[in-house]
Amino acid sequence: MLHPATESEVSEILAGATGPLRVIGGGTRTIGRPVVGEVISIAGLRGLELYEPGSLTIVVRAGTPVAEVEAMLAAQGQRLPFEPMDHRVLLGTQGEPTIGGVVAANVSGPRRIQAGAARDSLIGLRFVDGSGSVIKNGGRVMKNVTGYDLVKLMAGSWGTLGVLTEVAFKVLPAPGAAASLHLSGLSDARALAAMSAALGSPFEVNGAAHLPQSGQTMLRIEGLAASVAYRAERLANLLAPFGAVSVDADGARVAAIWRDLRDVAAFAGRVGDVWRVSVKPSDAPGLAARIGGEVIYDWGGGLIWALVPEGTDLRAGLGNFAGHATLIRADASTRARIAPFHPEPAPLAAIAARLRAKFDPRGILNPGLMTA
Repeated sequence: MLHPATESEVSEILAGATGPLRVIGGGTRTIGRPVVGEVISIAGLRGLELYEPGSLTIVVRAGTPVAEVEAMLAAQGQRLPFEPMDHRVLLGTQGEPTIGGVVAANVSGPRRIQAGAARDSLIGLRFVDGSGSVIKNGGRVMKNVTGYDLVKLMAGSWGTLGVLTEVAFKVLPAPGAAASLHLSGLSDARALAAMSAALGSPFEVNGAAHLPQSGQTMLRIEGLAASVAYRAERLANLLAPFGAVSVDADGARVAAIWRDLRDVAAFAGRVGDVWRVSVKPSDAPGLAARIGGEVIYDWGGGLIWALVPEGTDLRAGLGNFAGHATLIRADASTRARIAPFHPEPAPLAAIAARLRAKFDPRGILNPGLMTA
């Protein structure tokens, strides 16, 4: 395994590479087609480059552990807005998630319905392309809007266009309080209606999930303590037609509840493959019925986590639908047989191929990982 400690070393390795490279951060996300090649880890590129709490911006090297970034922000009463998932829980992997890996996979959590994904907080980055050239895009302040938006392009590219070396984010103040509202025993359709009503309300709900197996429908509110208490009471009144509403305002307990949802802890350590299905919330109950396995609804119904028998080609079973399905957890043989990433429409696939040819002309960076 190659362990560069600087951007220059990454550049030298890529420029001199004679074969394919498997690009990883902390090695915690075994997602995508299996890649055969020499492993290059960016975990050695770690550390803070710039942090200006007053400007709500932070710049870190891509190999910096997510936990370190979150600790630095928490010390100043701030946080990453997009609540990145820790895949180790669901995938059963070891290692330490890196902030570059979060960007490469465009990771987010339940708060995405309000704050967006990683790419929506990303304001700048540096990376090394497949020829060894160092490229910088974006800036270190939120007002930077010049040039081609490679920042958004690199988020979610899974190391197929370049090796990230530095990332810059806009961050937000951490809330002083949180509350989780719970309803029990709702059907999937009623739960989706309740979540839709909550998200359409003025009470700034930033988490909305339904767990059919436990019969729990959950909504989250965050902010100043007085505001949270007021909004929780008003939201409970709004949801009264759906059933009795309980409110949990214990900060530690609320954090644990939503952390487990973020990391899909309910499916951790259980036999079966796990798929992640993005869909219109209004279509979610019908689609979940066709899936047939256990499901969890997040994002107000816009995201379905599905636990299905090993080797199941869920996408083939669902047929055409308005959305996309990604295989998140499966063994290497299944990921080689079934395309983990949803096939792109032909015009988009052609654009993606041209981009890869431009940024990685020799095809050495995670070759085949995202192949349909």
